[in-house]
Amino acid sequence: MSPTPHTSDPTPRKNRPAVFLDRDGTLNLQVVRAGKPYPPATLAEFALFPGVPDACARLAAAGYVLVVATNQPDVGRGDQSQAVVETMHAKLRQLVPSLERIEVCYAPGQGVAHPGDYRRKPAPGMITDAAEALGLDLARSWMVGDRWRDIDCGQRAGLRTVFIDFGYDEALRAPPDFTVKTFTEAAAVILRA
Repeated sequence: MSPTPHTSDPTPRKNRPAVFLDRDGTLNLQVVRAGKPYPPATLAEFALFPGVPDACARLAAAGYVLVVATNQPDVGRGDQSQAVVETMHAKLRQLVPSLERIEVCYAPGQGVAHPGDYRRKPAPGMITDAAEALGLDLARSWMVGDRWRDIDCGQRAGLRTVFIDFGYDEALRAPPDFTVKTFTEAAAVILRA
């Protein structure tokens, strides 16, 4: 999905810092089964964590471009409808109007070759695609997420990273720059930096 252009500013601004945001477990509630997180299956299950719209508005007011970067491999595996995911993203844009762009990778992973693999976190393709499209300065940008793939992706793109720790039954591969318990805390870390 691409951002809505600003009619008062027809030329894209360059070298803006960004905050790249994972979706499930970062902005919206994840479904945890046996210590592993999963995305919501239906629009009815899609709900934001408390404080997300306000925290995003504060980041945007501080000059950060907000970009969601989300793997949705269940679509590539045939377990989820792309239309349902797009409906969730429409709701997300409605609830968080400060989001400028949503990058999605539908590659299935699990060793299945797919042309979108360069975008599947931990690969940094969604980050670099958005940076090129929006004129972002990655050296001044951040990645916030709740999985090892988010942290590795951010580091591969040269971003500072904030890990939201839910105590999942999986280990980080690389240490994040900051560890917090909520998205609101993650936004506070970025705004203090």
